[in-house]
Amino acid sequence: MQFRRQNRNQEDINLTPLIDVVFLLLIFFMVSTTFTKETHLKLDLPEAEGEPMPELVEKVEVLINADGGYSINGKPLVNKQMKTLLAGLEEVGTSLDKGKTPFVITADANVSYQAVVQAMDVAGRLGFVNITMTTKRPDEG
Repeated sequence: MQFRRQNRNQEDINLTPLIDVVFLLLIFFMVSTTFTKETHLKLDLPEAEGEPMPELVEKVEVLINADGGYSINGKPLVNKQMKTLLAGLEEVGTSLDKGKTPFVITADANVSYQAVVQAMDVAGRLGFVNITMTTKRPDEG
């Protein structure tokens, strides 16, 4: 008895629609993503009256949050110790002229006085001369 051979057609999976969908998803996420630099510190600045300082291009800014945590130029430090702050400022200040570069301290209104004095002490140790504090104008009313 002779059996007839069945034709076996190889089934192919067409990947073109899948690739199209992946590229469309990629384009969608690239277009809808926003790239903003946001700080994760919530600061309530102390109030003071005076003229605002012009915005400076080259400066060293130390942010101190309400818990006493430090951040140098937007990069948070791992702990609140003075030696960590000193090491971070030494790393940032190696390429700067410390006699001319402004050292800006932006501290929360509820932060302990010790944390601010500690930042000022470290700045003085490293040779920064132009030290300023950031405040906000008092609310009228």
